[in-house]
Amino acid sequence: MPDETTCSDTKLSDEILNLLRCPACRAELAADDAHLNCANPDCAARFPIIEGVAVLINDRNSLFSIEDFTQQRATFFDARPRSRVARVMDRLTPSLVLNVRGRANYDKLARLLLEQSNAPKVLVLGGSVEGLCMAPLIERGEIELVDTDVAFGPRTKLICDAHDIPFADASFDGVVAQAVLEHVADPYRCVDEIHRVLKDGGLVYAETPFMQQMHGAPYDFTRFTIQGYRRLFRRFKEIDCGTCTGPGMALGWAYEYFMLSFPRSRLGRKLMELFVHFTAWHLKYLDRILVNRPFAVYGASGYHFLGAKSNHTATDREIAERWRAGR
Repeated sequence: MPDETTCSDTKLSDEILNLLRCPACRAELAADDAHLNCANPDCAARFPIIEGVAVLINDRNSLFSIEDFTQQRATFFDARPRSRVARVMDRLTPSLVLNVRGRANYDKLARLLLEQSNAPKVLVLGGSVEGLCMAPLIERGEIELVDTDVAFGPRTKLICDAHDIPFADASFDGVVAQAVLEHVADPYRCVDEIHRVLKDGGLVYAETPFMQQMHGAPYDFTRFTIQGYRRLFRRFKEIDCGTCTGPGMALGWAYEYFMLSFPRSRLGRKLMELFVHFTAWHLKYLDRILVNRPFAVYGASGYHFLGAKSNHTATDREIAERWRAGR
């Protein structure tokens, strides 16, 4: 067995470092000054550490490569710095987005985590930037967040791909995946990985769109109905599953992409985008009324799922009965 994985140059705590595993073969890792090295001689993969962020990507299975990060290429996000004018316009332009239940959901997640452990460890997938409404989780100093992504960002502590999460089994008390699972090639594999790295009874919280147009292209693969979403998390005991972004927001998105279909130039689309945001920003506030209405689930912009790792796999019949019981 190799020595403990220690490297003072990473953004991870020593305890988290020792939970790391090779994303290709799941063997333990040993550190030197600039790399984490797989201890399995048949694999012998080397993973660079770039400005304190270890890059644990399985080149054979990921849309991204280690070279993407060593060469500082744009991956999911455009790495080019935005102009001052663009940043000012971003601040002044009204948003079409309102996550009605997000803050309450994260507050509930934080409370449940702290009921299970005095110092829970939570893996955040897609965590290069602070997620919408995540403050109740981030502000709890007792909770250690391990922010990971396939992009460098202000919160990134580790580069990894959710298809091959580079941690030992049963490493975490919780996993968060906000606006992630629509962007992965195989969401079922990713949820199986989430299940694997959670401790028994560990909690998962996810948000995924339903009625939302293509975004993050070319990395936008999947949408789920509420039943499909519950089936995705069939190996988890359901605590809460429902609408978090409602039909008002869905209408705003539909209006925006309808109007963006008309301009032929990039400048025209940008001007049209501004027009839409200044004329449709109010639609999202209808969701404060609609999000709790039973029929809102049919046209919701997105759903949330909060569940606990379970040894029981919900059958398709059980999932269908759940829907009938809730109507």
